[in-house]
Amino acid sequence: MLTGKDRAKLKKIAHKENPIFNIGKNSVTDELVGAIEEALEKKELIKIKILNNNLDDPDYIIETLLEKLNAEFVSHIGNIITIYRQSKEKKIVL
Repeated sequence: MLTGKDRAKLKKIAHKENPIFNIGKNSVTDELVGAIEEALEKKELIKIKILNNNLDDPDYIIETLLEKLNAEFVSHIGNIITIYRQSKEKKIVL
């Protein structure tokens, strides 16, 4: 579970990063979850953009991703979601 200080630190780190995944009209697929899983293991902190052609509720997408990936919610600003999951190598020290 992330504390407020941890979340603030992660937001600061993520601020300069660009989204590396887009969620479009197909929403959350198994292939997308697998790709995000790999990225989380390599980077620990990633941004995901929800495209305008996606008709699902953003809160539903966030909950689904967090549940399937066992990740922590960092932020949701506009159509950008930031999530975190500690990898085995612990690249980001909180």
